[in-house]
Amino acid sequence: MTLLLMAAGSGSRYGKLKQFDDLGPKGEFLMEFAIYDALQNDFEQIVVITKKENVSFLEEYLSERLPKNIKINVLAQELTDLPDGVDYKGDRQKPWGTAHAVWTARNVIDGPFVVLNADDYYGQAVYKKAADFIKSNNEAYALLGYTLKDTLSEHGSVSRGVCKVEGDNLVSVNERLKLVQKGDKIVDEDTGLEFTGDEQASMNFWVCRPSIFEKIDAELKVFLQDENKIASSELYLPFMIQEMLQANEAEVKCIPSGAEWFGVTYASDREKAVENLQAKTNEGLYKTPLW
Repeated sequence: MTLLLMAAGSGSRYGKLKQFDDLGPKGEFLMEFAIYDALQNDFEQIVVITKKENVSFLEEYLSERLPKNIKINVLAQELTDLPDGVDYKGDRQKPWGTAHAVWTARNVIDGPFVVLNADDYYGQAVYKKAADFIKSNNEAYALLGYTLKDTLSEHGSVSRGVCKVEGDNLVSVNERLKLVQKGDKIVDEDTGLEFTGDEQASMNFWVCRPSIFEKIDAELKVFLQDENKIASSELYLPFMIQEMLQANEAEVKCIPSGAEWFGVTYASDREKAVENLQAKTNEGLYKTPLW
């Protein structure tokens, strides 16, 4: 099984590259805890998507730490990496989005894989649930969901994919861009919509199949024909999966993670993240040093 980590973001709200911040007790990156938890659950390949200038550093860093039997691929997400027959010569700076980040790994992944953000902590329990799902199911995709009220930040609004679920089937994921707690409700300041907080939220922890690469390839070709989208829009992974749902091209399950999530959206979130990782290490959930 493969774990794909998306680590090509710029950390504009955080103030620096979150993916390489030394949050762990011995200076470990947050992604190292995701890798550690995945390796405890039979994952045997680690793929990291990052910026071109970080590839050599991260290859060396991970190779020195991870067990030698683990396959490591560190790939650059580049604007010029596009489907056959498509060309781009503009001056755009930011990446094409999380769907394109996943598509970057199309030549190194040939089986089911988990994809997640490198700058989030997802909890140990979720990796076993993902592994069990992969082992017991040959075709379906899955979202490992988190309770919306448990994914907010004390330091500002957050963007979350709020899920509609019927039974164990994911029906839709709608991105809400400015969610904040107001009294006993969670309000999207962008639309005025209110939520109870008990809804399942997508934190970008997906179980995907290689069929996603062909879908992204096709959608990228359409996306790159739109001059307005080329200027500043991005192609997001949840949008891809939503498209597959609507076209009946994939069955997608929603599995409550039953795990704790925390992230570092804002610089002010850093202190809590450091404290949480230290506490988990003190509890014996992680070795120190990790490797």
